[in-house]
Amino acid sequence: MPQPILGAMGVGAPALDSGKLHELLDRDPQVKVHRQLKMADKVGLLSADTVAFPDVTVAEMTREHADSLTRQLPQVHLERDHLLTYTAVGMVPRTKMVLPLGLNSTFSFLVTDSEGNPIPGATIQITGSLWPAQTITGQDGRASVTLTGETPDSIAVVEFKPESGHWSMLTSRPALSTDRDNLVVLKKLSDTIPDFPEQQTFGWGQEAMQLHRLPPTFRGAGVKVAIIDSGVGGQHNDLEGQVTKGVDLVDNKPMGWRVDTVHHGSHCAGVITGSDNGRGVVGFAVEAEVHACKIFPGGRLSDLIEAIDYCIHQEIDVLNLSLGTPESSALVAAKIEEARNAGVAAVVAAGNDAGPVNFPGNMPIVLTVAAIGKSGTFPEDSSHAAQALEPSTPEGYFSAQFTCHGPEVDVCAPGVAVLSSIPPNDYAAWDGTSMAAPHITGLAALVLAHHDDFQDGFRERDSRRVDRLFQIIKSSCTPLDLGDPNRTGAGLPDAFRALAKTVTGVVPNIGDISAMLDQLTGEMQLAGLLPPVGVPTQAWAPQVVPLPQDPRVPGPFGWW
Repeated sequence: MPQPILGAMGVGAPALDSGKLHELLDRDPQVKVHRQLKMADKVGLLSADTVAFPDVTVAEMTREHADSLTRQLPQVHLERDHLLTYTAVGMVPRTKMVLPLGLNSTFSFLVTDSEGNPIPGATIQITGSLWPAQTITGQDGRASVTLTGETPDSIAVVEFKPESGHWSMLTSRPALSTDRDNLVVLKKLSDTIPDFPEQQTFGWGQEAMQLHRLPPTFRGAGVKVAIIDSGVGGQHNDLEGQVTKGVDLVDNKPMGWRVDTVHHGSHCAGVITGSDNGRGVVGFAVEAEVHACKIFPGGRLSDLIEAIDYCIHQEIDVLNLSLGTPESSALVAAKIEEARNAGVAAVVAAGNDAGPVNFPGNMPIVLTVAAIGKSGTFPEDSSHAAQALEPSTPEGYFSAQFTCHGPEVDVCAPGVAVLSSIPPNDYAAWDGTSMAAPHITGLAALVLAHHDDFQDGFRERDSRRVDRLFQIIKSSCTPLDLGDPNRTGAGLPDAFRALAKTVTGVVPNIGDISAMLDQLTGEMQLAGLLPPVGVPTQAWAPQVVPLPQDPRVPGPFGWW
C-alpha cells in the first residue's frame, strides 16, 4: 500500500540539494508527490553553529520503494508521515459508530439538565461484555443505541459526556430499560461552581500552582506563545482579542486558524490566555501575544514541521504541543532542536495511553508534562472520578489513570476536570495531558516576561535561554509522592516560587517558603490588596483604605 513519506536531505551530504530531490521524486513513476515544505529564511535567527533545516518533500510511495530509494541515495532521509493524535482524553468523532448487524438490545436515553432542559450533542458510550458502542443525543436530548449480544444485565458501564456547560457522568452496572427512555440528569457546571460563567473564576489548577499569589501586574506582556493544535475559536468572549495571529495548515485559509471545529485548541488557549474580563475563565498570561497554528483535524508530522518553522520565523518564545504519536521522527526531532537553538521552548504533553511517554515528549530537549488531578474538584459521579489512581496525597492530589509516564516526564500539572473555553462561547471540563501542558506553557510565559534572568544574562535567543527557563520551572516544583516518580517528575510547579525573587527582591529559603507565602498572601488579602482565593483579579475590587491621620502610624502592607 502507498504510504505518506517525508523526504529530506541528510546533514553533510551536499551532492543532492532539496530542490533536486523534489524533482527526482516528482519524475519517479512509483511516487506521487503531494507538496514541498519550503522552510522559512532564518537569516539572523539562528546561531552560527546551527545547521539549517532542509526543505522537505511530502510524497506517497510503498514502503518497499522507500527502502530502495534509501539504498540508492544514502544521503536522503525518508520516513513515514505519521498521523498525530490529540492528548485529551475521550476526543470522539461527532458521528454515530457503525455497529455489527444482529440486533439484541436497544437502549434509548433522554439526557437533560437539572431543570429538565434537553442536552443535545452529549456523547453516550456503553460498554458491555462484547462490543462497546456510542451515540450522540439530538436537539431533543434523545439518542438510541443497539448492542449485539448484550442484555441490560450485561452492561458494565455507561458514560455520558456533554459537549459543554455540564459535568460528565459515569454509571457502573446501570439498571437500564429497553422499553422506555432511560432518563439521565447531568449537573450544570454552575451547580458546583457558583454563578459560573457570569462570575469569573480561577481554575483549580491555577490555584494549585499558586497563580493567585502573584501580583496582578504579572500578566506575560512581551512574550509570544504559539498553540500548535486545532485552531482557536476567536469569537469566544474569553478568547476574542487574546489570540491575534496564526496560520492555517489544514485549509490554508488566511483566517482559518480562527475556526476550531474540534474545540481542542480553544480549550488549551483558555488556560494559557483566557481574558481577564470579569466572566468565564482567566488564563495565566492574559497579555502575552498568542499565535494559533492550526494542523488539526488530520495533522501529520509534516504539518508539525511546517508549524514549528513558522514559530521560529515569528520568534515565538514558547510552543504548546498538546499532541503526540507513538512513532518517533528524526525530522521533527531536528526541527525541535533547531527551534531550541533559536530560543523557542517546547512544552509537550506526555500522552494519554497510560504507557510510555509519546513522541515528541520523550525528547530530552523539551519540557514534558504528565497529568494529575485533585479530589473535590469534580462531582463524585462524574467520569473524572474514574481517573483517580491511588495513592493520593493528604491534599487530595492523585496521578491520572490515563497519563503516560516514564523517566522523560519533567513535571506534572493539573489535567483532570480542567475547566476552559470551547467554541462558540461556552465552557467544558476536560481530562488529558493536553490540559496539563497549557498550565506549564502559561507559567513559562510569565517566567520569561517577569523573571530577572531573562532581562539580563539570558536575553539572547539561544538554547541557554530555553534550558534556563526549564531549570527555573523544575526548581520551583513541590514534589508529590504518588508512588512513582516517573508519573510526576520534579513535581507540581509553583508560580510564586518561580518568580519569588522578582516579587520579593530576595531569594527565598525553600524550606520556609510555604510559611512565607501564607503570611504574605494573608496580609495582602486582609489589606484588600489581593483578591480572596478563587476570585480572579477582574472579578475583585480592591479595598479602599483611608490614609492614617498620623503619618507616624503605619498603613496597610501592600504593593506599590
